[in-house]
Amino acid sequence: MRYLTSGESHGPGYLAILEGLPAGLPLPTAVIDRELARRQRGYGAGPRMKIERDRVRIVAGVLEGHTTGAPLGLWLENRNHAQWAGQAVPPMTVPRPGHADLTAGLKYGYPDLRPGLERASARETVARVAVGAVCRHLLAQFGIRIGGYVRAIGEAEAAAADLAGLPLTARAEAAESRDTRAPTPAADAAFRSQIEAAMRARDTVGGIVEAFALGVPPGLGSHVHWERRLDARLAAALLSIPSAKGVEIGDAFANARRRGTQAHDPIVLAENGSLTRPTNRAGGLEGGITNGQPVVVRVAFKPIATTLAPQVSADLHRGQPAETRYERSDFCHVPRAVPIVEAALAFVLADALLERLGGDTMAELQARFAALPRLHGDAFHLDGQPHTFWPPNRSA
Repeated sequence: MRYLTSGESHGPGYLAILEGLPAGLPLPTAVIDRELARRQRGYGAGPRMKIERDRVRIVAGVLEGHTTGAPLGLWLENRNHAQWAGQAVPPMTVPRPGHADLTAGLKYGYPDLRPGLERASARETVARVAVGAVCRHLLAQFGIRIGGYVRAIGEAEAAAADLAGLPLTARAEAAESRDTRAPTPAADAAFRSQIEAAMRARDTVGGIVEAFALGVPPGLGSHVHWERRLDARLAAALLSIPSAKGVEIGDAFANARRRGTQAHDPIVLAENGSLTRPTNRAGGLEGGITNGQPVVVRVAFKPIATTLAPQVSADLHRGQPAETRYERSDFCHVPRAVPIVEAALAFVLADALLERLGGDTMAELQARFAALPRLHGDAFHLDGQPHTFWPPNRSA
């Protein structure tokens, strides 16, 4: 699969085109609108979320409520556009540190810095969430579930001890009941304190989002080429989210401090022949391939570049030092980033699943999914014989 988005933060809206869906997937707009609404909720959100009421309009690729196999077209209106259309906008000549203002202006030679702001704005993630919602819905047809929550905001982190006995699904369900999207009450209080301190300081604060996928079959992805490794594909998708600056799969950074015997997940063969793993430090991926365990990822988000408190910069038109001017944004975007991370995870997994199964219709895909090998000793066809690699070239 592949998708494209088009649109600007204060333009008429965003268009997303998703190509590669099978025919026959029932697709009500409600499954997309639900995820769009989740994206708008979160403690620390800016005033724009009170303006927008994001809803999707499916403009292509669906007939009588089912996908046709043609590219899916999704339109998402910007209600805020009405306040900008035809209005004179003051020149923007002072780039904000940490945003695309400086780099985009240099690369594309804009006469004003605003075009870079308009396209680089995280408002574009409304289109990604819409695409991800479709992919999430597709995965659900195969029993694959996705969830997420906030693991850290600023200096506060959900305590590992509090999470130890809490299943991933319970963490995500609890997080949805809180506007900080914290998985525990203690984390909720700590996150709220960090956000409020940033507000008082006229500043912003970042954090870490953890997301997971359950029911992912083993065998998605590949080890044979770098661009087919699923962990690499996940990292690329997750790092493309605005303000994302780091990605972790499983216990990657903790594993870097451990010995090998403590970093890896034992393989246990049960009496019935099934293969299980008592731990999931690898985050569900080994050698770029899913191993049947939950896929677990974490994304580190830097604080938003737009701050109420001015930052040191330069006026590129006048050629003199200057301070940044405030452009409306969130104080903390991390709670709202949870459905965005989930959307990126859903797209990559849906793409890998379709790659593994092949087929053009839901009926074909479901039959092939049922036939996938499972984690059982009988699924391996090992002959137990010695083998000669690279035998001599007798014609030489």
